[in-house]
Amino acid sequence: MYKYNFTAMSKLLRQNAILDLVQSQPLASQEDLRRRLAAHGFRVTQATLSRDVHELRLVKLPDEGYALQRSDHPLDPVRPSVSRLMREFVTGVNQAQNLLVLKTTAGSAQPVAASLDAQEWPQIVGTIAGDDTVLIISPDKRVATRLAQRIRGMLV
Repeated sequence: MYKYNFTAMSKLLRQNAILDLVQSQPLASQEDLRRRLAAHGFRVTQATLSRDVHELRLVKLPDEGYALQRSDHPLDPVRPSVSRLMREFVTGVNQAQNLLVLKTTAGSAQPVAASLDAQEWPQIVGTIAGDDTVLIISPDKRVATRLAQRIRGMLV
């Protein structure tokens, strides 16, 4: 039986949606952001939205509305670490030649794949994510075997 952490999943999905919205369109106020989230199926209170804005380190710019905080060292501190996502959402790792198939809890494959892509590991040629499955393509079988071991090590 799999252990589901729906609260963590919904928060992660909601915060990823917030980041996507802020990067794709001007959002002048939290109310505007709340309405856009509602249109994407996320019903949130003002208090929850304020916490998300704070945790994501969004800033309100006079001409642009909400945006990611800019710095001289562009880091993405808002996205959880790949090891945390693996621990919380990956339920299995299977290898087929140079391909790895990660089974995840429902709805969490895309954040896991996005996190892997952001790592830019040379062992990963690319990823494809569905709802509960991530396909990882490695250059060859030997590299895929080492990558599978690395990922399994993160699951404990």
